[in-house]
Amino acid sequence: MTNAIEIDSLGVTFRSRRGGEVRALDGVDLAVAPGRIVGFLGPNGAGKTTTLQVVLGFLAPTRGTARVLGLPAQAPEARERVGYLPERARWYPFLTGRELLVGFGRLFGLSRRAAADRAAALLAEVGLADAADRRLGAYSRGMAQRFGLAQALVQEPDLLILDEPTSGLDPLGRMAVRAIIQRQRARGAAVFFSSHELSEVERVCDEVAILVRGRVRVRGRAADLARPGESLEQCFLRVVEAAEAGT
Repeated sequence: MTNAIEIDSLGVTFRSRRGGEVRALDGVDLAVAPGRIVGFLGPNGAGKTTTLQVVLGFLAPTRGTARVLGLPAQAPEARERVGYLPERARWYPFLTGRELLVGFGRLFGLSRRAAADRAAALLAEVGLADAADRRLGAYSRGMAQRFGLAQALVQEPDLLILDEPTSGLDPLGRMAVRAIIQRQRARGAAVFFSSHELSEVERVCDEVAILVRGRVRVRGRAADLARPGESLEQCFLRVVEAAEAGT
């Protein structure tokens, strides 16, 4: 079975303004299987965004490899099968939610009728049916977040990559997002998401990977990584502190 994501010895180095080098990723190894939900955790500056950029084909690694659905991450054929919700998305404010989703559907090769049907179904799924014909510029932050999830699902992706998917959502919105993520897993898609909402990660993920200083320090089921009586948050802090201390 081909993994949805296969990262081997991934390294990314940037040039600093002073002429030196900054090592953002330092030998990351990670795999995400189809039909699995994997939470990608780490403190700010750990390299999570850089990893996502490589997997999405936006950034070429300095060393190592990243494959998506059996193809090089930068291959257009791979990116066509990936749905992506960025942490801070900006939509065309003068278009309505329906108009933009139909446009995305057309870009993915759907007929006008099929794109319209798909847009209506997705807007209903994320709770925006009543706001389908409202301009995106008038959406609240939570509504924009829900719309972002809808656009990530337009082509029924085999891999769904989410960056802070519950940011700006109220408890009902978070419950809805969890349900959508679980439905994606049920149809066989892989879900890989980065989040600082550890309680959400603990509820929905099959596995978690904790990245610190550009390296995956632990990987596995949250229940297996945590010590007796320890929450995922406490486990996360312990792993980060040990990595920062060099132990």
